Amino acid sequence: MEKMVDTVIRRANAAPVSSHREACLVHIYPTGPWMGLRHILTDKPLIIGRGEDCDIRVLDTSVSRRHVRLEKIGEEYYVLDMQSTNGSYVNDRQSLPGEPIPMRDGDYLRVGNCIFRYLASGNVEADYHEEIYRLTIVDALTQISNTRFFNEFLEREVLRTVRHNRPLSLLLFDIDRFKQVNDQLGHLGGDFTLRELAACVKRVVRREDLFARYGGEEFALVLIETGLTDALQAAERIRSLVEAHTFRFDDKVFHLTISLGVAECPLDGTATPRELMRRADENLYTAKRGGRNKVIG
Repeated sequence: MEKMVDTVIRRANAAPVSSHREACLVHIYPTGPWMGLRHILTDKPLIIGRGEDCDIRVLDTSVSRRHVRLEKIGEEYYVLDMQSTNGSYVNDRQSLPGEPIPMRDGDYLRVGNCIFRYLASGNVEADYHEEIYRLTIVDALTQISNTRFFNEFLEREVLRTVRHNRPLSLLLFDIDRFKQVNDQLGHLGGDFTLRELAACVKRVVRREDLFARYGGEEFALVLIETGLTDALQAAERIRSLVEAHTFRFDDKVFHLTISLGVAECPLDGTATPRELMRRADENLYTAKRGGRNKVIG
C-alpha cells in the first residue's frame, strides 16, 4: 500500500501544471502504476481505447480498441460510446451510441473495467491534489474507506476505548461464494456487485462509524461506543438487508448472502487492534464453516 501511495504522490508532483481552466481526467481504478495519472482535456476531441491510435490508451482487456469519445460542445464535455463491447458509463448512466452524455465536475467515467474522475471546476490544480489525497484513503471502486484508512481508524479507536473505558465493536463480513459471481458475470459483473453491495450497506451506516473495504470481497465496519449485543443486532440487520437486496447486472437478476463475524473490544486495558481483528476474523470463518449467511459473535 505504501508503494502505491508513493507512486500516486510522485505522479502528482510530476504531472504537468495546468491552468485553472483546464479540465482533466484522473485515472483512479484499477490501482497500480497508472493510478493518479492526469489527462488534460482540450477543445480537441479525444478517444479512449486499447488501440495504438487512441489519445488515451488503456491496456486492459475490458476496454475496446476504440471505446469512447470525449468532445467539448460549448463549455461542457460530452461522452459518446463508440459501440464498445463493455459499455461506457457516466456515474451509473450508460452512454448509448448516438446519445452523448454531458459530464459534470466530479463525475466518474467508467470505461470497461477502468474508472476516471472528471475534474472541471475553477481551480483544477487544487481539486487534482485533493483527489490524489482522496485516493490514499478511499477505495476507488466502492467509494468507501480503504484498508489503509481502516487500519489507522481502528488503531485510534482502540486506544480511545482503552483510555476512556468505552465500548467498541468490530464487524467483518464477506460475500458468500463470490467466485461464482465472477465466473458467471465476469470481472465487470464482479466489480458491479462490490459497488452495489457497498452502496447498499453504506445507507445504514451511522455517521460516526467507519465502513471500509478490507480485501477483495471483504468488508469491515467499526462500531463506535457499541457493545457486543448491539453490534450483533447491527450485523443481523446488514445480513438481512443484503439477502433481501436485488442485484441487476445487464439483463441478469441475482441475489447474494454474506457471512459476518463480530467481536467486542475488551475493556480490561489489554485490547489491541490486531487481537480485535483476529477475534472478528475467527468468528467470520466460523460463520462460513457453519453454512454461511449467518452472524457469529
